[in-house]
Amino acid sequence: MLTVFGLVSLIFIVVAAITSVMLNSSLEDRLTEQVRNMVAESQEWLAHSPAIDPAGSLAEAQMPPGTILVFETRGGVRSGAVVDAHHTIQSLSESQLRGLSLGERTMPEQDLPATVAAVSTLTVPRLGEFRVLHGEILGGYAIMGQSTTDVRSTIGQMLTIITFTTAAGLFVLGAATTLVIRQGLKPLRAVAETAQRVARQPLDQGVVSIEERVPVEQADPRTETGRVGAALNTLLDHVDASLHARQRNEERMRRFVADASHELRTPLASIRGYSELSLRDPSLTETTGQSLERIQAQSIRMTGLVEDLLLLARLDEGQELVYGAVDLTQLVLESVADQRVTGPDHIWRMDVDEDPVIVAGDAARLNQVILNLLANARTHTPAGTTVTVSVGHEGTGSATRGVVKVHDDGPGIDPALQAELFTRFARGDRSRARATGGTGLGMAIVKAIVEAHHGTITVRSAPGDTTFEVSLPAKPRDPA
Repeated sequence: MLTVFGLVSLIFIVVAAITSVMLNSSLEDRLTEQVRNMVAESQEWLAHSPAIDPAGSLAEAQMPPGTILVFETRGGVRSGAVVDAHHTIQSLSESQLRGLSLGERTMPEQDLPATVAAVSTLTVPRLGEFRVLHGEILGGYAIMGQSTTDVRSTIGQMLTIITFTTAAGLFVLGAATTLVIRQGLKPLRAVAETAQRVARQPLDQGVVSIEERVPVEQADPRTETGRVGAALNTLLDHVDASLHARQRNEERMRRFVADASHELRTPLASIRGYSELSLRDPSLTETTGQSLERIQAQSIRMTGLVEDLLLLARLDEGQELVYGAVDLTQLVLESVADQRVTGPDHIWRMDVDEDPVIVAGDAARLNQVILNLLANARTHTPAGTTVTVSVGHEGTGSATRGVVKVHDDGPGIDPALQAELFTRFARGDRSRARATGGTGLGMAIVKAIVEAHHGTITVRSAPGDTTFEVSLPAKPRDPA
């Protein structure tokens, strides 16, 4: 719209400028011709007019309004008069006469008949401009002409009319352009609104179905914006089909992992059982015994991995949770007591709220969350690290949440790892790796359990300051 207004305004300005120049030139030529005719008709009386009485000469000749007559004798004495709009003849004052610039001229040495010189524009103080002819007369010099007021007035009226016409035209143009653009962009607004609604949908996980589409009447392929709407609908169809295919693949993968994990439990248990039984044979050689012990250790490790995979698959399917009232404070106290025995080379501290923190959830799984976080702090930090576990409430009323924080002053987590810390099979760098080698599923299990309880888990880490924070919906505290 600004471009259209700018172009139209420029056109109007150019037209107005050209028109005013042409009209001014035409009116100036017409006025000049009128002055020439008027002077030609006045030649006889102008040649014999007394140089001391311009007012009398104008009155005698009955000149029209706007006529000016100035005489100047050879001695430089000036006199002049003008006919005003009311046909009244007014003599020019001394100051007006002194302010006249009559230009360079050569006075004749003897009296000559009246002759007409060049046409020019003369400015008279307080009276304005006049189109005049300079002429030599008997006994001096004369200037006679007409006022340019009518010309300037006509030009001003024309410019005023053009200005108002331009403003009215721009207003009408703006209203029409706005209406046309709004109507033309209506399908595009529908496309934008549809895209915004789709953008607000969570498409990264779970069952996703994109039902939003651009209305059919706004997706007319015969128009440019309609083709955009039709293209967006086609794109959304493809994305929706891809999301359904992704969901089916994920479900098949979950079922495969769950089935494979379930099927692997039995042979792994058999391997572990046979290795334990074989180790009881006193006739085993030292080499055979070490081999069986290694087989037993690896079967135990593989059993843990299978159990973790099975747990994640079942959590993805919404299983494995048995809800009840869980005291997070008690879980933290018991878990920290266990870690003090398992990790005596660390300093363990607790900061618990006076009121117990009660949440609705699966006690065994929430206990697993706390144990995994504490084990992570113990195994990925050097001896002497202080680990502080705090439990408390945040919020009030129905928004009350139970918060568990596990803080350590260890070396921190690599910033490159923090973004994928809770993904499956994520592993830290060597400085934070377990001596025995981790499965990379611990934090993924923690996140899955917390989210299954409608909670959140976050991590903030810097050298000497690492904090894991678990937030779960909690039972509101009783007022004191």
